[in-house]
Amino acid sequence: MQLRRSTLAITGGVVSLSLLATACGGGATKLPTINGAGATFPAAAYQRWAQDYAAATGNQVNYQSVGSGAGVRQFLAGSVDFGATDEQLSAEDFQKEAAGKRGAVQIPMLGGTIPVAYNNPNCPDLKLTQAQVADIFLGKITDWQELGCPAGKITVAHRSDGSGTTFAFTNSLACFSAEWKDKVGVGKAVDWPVGVGGKGNEGVAGVIQNTPGSIGYLNQAFVRGNIKAAALQNKEGNFVMADEKSGAAALNGITLDERLGGEDCNPAGADSFPIAAFTWILAYQSGYGAENAEAVRTFLKWALQDGPQATAAELGYVPIKGDVLKRALAEIEKIKE
Repeated sequence: MQLRRSTLAITGGVVSLSLLATACGGGATKLPTINGAGATFPAAAYQRWAQDYAAATGNQVNYQSVGSGAGVRQFLAGSVDFGATDEQLSAEDFQKEAAGKRGAVQIPMLGGTIPVAYNNPNCPDLKLTQAQVADIFLGKITDWQELGCPAGKITVAHRSDGSGTTFAFTNSLACFSAEWKDKVGVGKAVDWPVGVGGKGNEGVAGVIQNTPGSIGYLNQAFVRGNIKAAALQNKEGNFVMADEKSGAAALNGITLDERLGGEDCNPAGADSFPIAAFTWILAYQSGYGAENAEAVRTFLKWALQDGPQATAAELGYVPIKGDVLKRALAEIEKIKE
């Protein structure tokens, strides 16, 4: 899938989207500015949406790409208008701090794949079994020759911060490998057996981009330049590339609960990519005041329209459709004053 590089100018560990209102005629914003923080996984889409939303409506959205862990903490502390996470909130989180006092909704905004990405021009068509993926990140496979490529040291790249992308990736590794499940486990942050850490998807992409012979995991939207994605073996034994089709096949098999949370560590289906996840925006049900509540509702409903979702698909994400879309829109209506 072709990526619009001009829309992906994301540098460093934090993306701050502070966009001036550009309504037709240059008038003042119609709704208050809203501020959010969280997952780096959807940051490329949220950045583009903020730009397009400002141009279309004159309203401003600021988003800091600080990672799911930090985003959830800020949301629970009540210091943002919305949070963003790639790991669903726990039942306990819904009762904590600001979420417990004000009520919380969890809205799936996009889906996405998490490919194993690498920088090795001598190995252009890498295919990895699920066991090989786990063994690379366990440090058991250390040379490219073990993967059928010309010999050379493998440098593993992983997240250094608390991350929903890491949760989804390690959740799949635990399904791929009993050894991974026993020795490392699943979480937003884990004790990595090997590798070099980078903050955010941006940081991991930077490590891979600048380190020949490296391999790591990141959102499909960050696979560009000399970063290539490997074909991964899925549950049915087929080797598939991460794209909108394989991501949709995987996500369509995930059953969401009453709070619209859900995951599958190794989706079934001949065309499914084996590591795929939803990404959510977290909002409060009350405590905004009328204008701020309207600003949050308006932006979220706008982002779930066909146009913004199609734009996200161009960036490498999987649009929200069908029953999930209907349920997401219904959840937004729970956001009151």
